[in-house]
Amino acid sequence: MATTLTNQLQPLKGVRVLSLCLNLPGPAALMRCRQMGASCVKLEPPAVAGSASGASGDPMGSYNRLAYETLHKDIRVVVADLKSDRGQKALHLELAKANVLLTSFRPSALKKLGLEWKALHKIYPAMSQVAIVGAPGARAEEPGHDLTYLAENDLVNSLELPPTLYADMGGSLVACEAVLKAVLMQRMGKGRYIEVALSEAAAYLALPRVWGLTQAGAAVGGGHAGYRVYECKDGRVAVAALEPHFAAALCAAAQIKYQNILTMLSPQTQQLIARYMKRMMREELEALATEKDIPLRTLAA
Repeated sequence: MATTLTNQLQPLKGVRVLSLCLNLPGPAALMRCRQMGASCVKLEPPAVAGSASGASGDPMGSYNRLAYETLHKDIRVVVADLKSDRGQKALHLELAKANVLLTSFRPSALKKLGLEWKALHKIYPAMSQVAIVGAPGARAEEPGHDLTYLAENDLVNSLELPPTLYADMGGSLVACEAVLKAVLMQRMGKGRYIEVALSEAAAYLALPRVWGLTQAGAAVGGGHAGYRVYECKDGRVAVAALEPHFAAALCAAAQIKYQNILTMLSPQTQQLIARYMKRMMREELEALATEKDIPLRTLAA
């Protein structure tokens, strides 16, 4: 499970991030901030009365305990009911020490909790806020989740659910970027408010589709014979032989004469490669990939 950074750079070392976020996008952003060296604290509500022992007030703790524990590794979690005087006191004790506040409430909820940016900035002028919302600006009060933001951006193409939570995880990375921006801008001595919209994260992920790159029949939308998923004898194989030298190696293995890109855009080439793959076992294809330097990955049926 790859949840750590690929190097030891810690650009947020010495930065204190306070999160009030529940579910996935905010906690995933906080996890990433922690991996970048930030000192992270999360305030979460008490568990619902009657919950199992050890239950969390964050719904993710009930949905998937592994996810919750991974997201909160090395993060100090403080239980606080922000609707109570005691919870507000705990909140402001943490706010006084924070460089960046991370939220994921709708604007109306922030107002009820006394967390509107104008009021916060007056009390804590050096602190920044990264506010994760569903949709930007005037649409921030609209209800929605990952699935609706993907649908809005033409990323739900069947009755099957998408294989992962693209808008949530994409939004978490944009939120991390916003934390980094806020820290850089704080060097001028003033906190900043930065809004991150999950719908805009989904729109960013959808750009290759908007440009036509992944539309049906386009080069990486099934039109290129070297960039497809094929059946093999005991499963499937995902092939990504886009560059000419990879495409030529794939064609040579399938005994197809490769000339140029037009060879790979030919339906006949697709048919020939499909027949070749159908005869091959996964083990044979993996050996071929290593021997001939062809980018492919086999999958179970």
